[in-house]
Amino acid sequence: MKSNTKAYRKRTKYQGVYERESDVKTFKGHPDVCFDIAYRTNGRLLWEKIGWSSEGYSPKLAADVRAERIRSIRHGEELPHEKKKVPYFKELMKKYLSWTEENRSDKGAHDLTRYTLHLAPYLAEKRLDEINAFDLERIKTALTKKGLSPATVKYSLIIVRQAYNKAIAWGLYKGLNPIKGVKLPTLQNQRERFLSYEEADKLLTELSKRSPAVHDMALLSLHTGMRAGEIFNLRCYDLDFTHGLITILDPKNKLARKIFMTEAIRSMLSRCVINLGPDDYIFKRKDGNPYIEMVDIFKTVADKLFNIGVKDRRQRVTFHSLRHTFASWLAIQGESLVTIRELLGHKSFAMTQRYAHLIPDEKRRAAGMLDKIFSEKRNGNNIVEVKK
Repeated sequence: MKSNTKAYRKRTKYQGVYERESDVKTFKGHPDVCFDIAYRTNGRLLWEKIGWSSEGYSPKLAADVRAERIRSIRHGEELPHEKKKVPYFKELMKKYLSWTEENRSDKGAHDLTRYTLHLAPYLAEKRLDEINAFDLERIKTALTKKGLSPATVKYSLIIVRQAYNKAIAWGLYKGLNPIKGVKLPTLQNQRERFLSYEEADKLLTELSKRSPAVHDMALLSLHTGMRAGEIFNLRCYDLDFTHGLITILDPKNKLARKIFMTEAIRSMLSRCVINLGPDDYIFKRKDGNPYIEMVDIFKTVADKLFNIGVKDRRQRVTFHSLRHTFASWLAIQGESLVTIRELLGHKSFAMTQRYAHLIPDEKRRAAGMLDKIFSEKRNGNNIVEVKK
């Protein structure tokens, strides 16, 4: 087999720069010439091919490259052949999603869905050092134009931020996190909609026709305020039928809590655990991820019953509305916000206070009662003063 170049190099007038003629390639009627450079690092002599005359290279340009290599060695910088290639975003996400599966209460299901649907089409085939703030701004705009909620857009971008932070912490990437130049969407998503007792009964009746499992999940959330992720991760060993307690070991805020079973919940869970072992999940998982089936069924029923013509997301009924309904019912029946906070497992009291706006009639009644008592006391004092 013929070689592209002859086996010998000739010195040029530039130190450390050599040239060799090709025995098959020509340029401008003459054999094409390839330029190499030689330099030492850590006591070793290194040879590096620079390029061909036909590619625009010259002895002077090769000498300039050699000077840059020597400068890098002198200042302790990495040479091009020593640099590791930066991972692709899809390679990082494979490691990141594996980490979320082990460390998130939802086993990384939400992150996997958002990455697959909203990030992978734009970023999967790019290396980490090829992604910048402008790319992420374009993704933010594209997702918004698709009609996705500000919350979905925001949390999709947060996945990028968290993945880059992990890449830096794991030593996979040494650059900056590109999300720092991106303004995340502002959320105004505090839900105001909660169900009346009649609406809840109608919802459960319709769900029981479509899926007994989704009916039971909805009933559990209505009676306990449990989040969807907490329900999906519920195992048999979390249930204490003797004392009527449910233990939430891996909640969203990492603070374990106890939940009391109502009679309806005790009866439903007793039926669900038949033939299950202590480590088994209460609700069976399809392909390891129960989210998609449950969300689709619940959304179909809720949209049909409550969401037709409702454009404001805060007024739409979703599965999370059941948790709001639980808190609202407690407030309406006179339970304190302290009790509600403990039952919901809120980390801060401010998170519980937002439920106050869901019961305007009760606040008006409380204010009216205060005015009545104050007036009675004041009038009573006036009568005593007159007698004196």
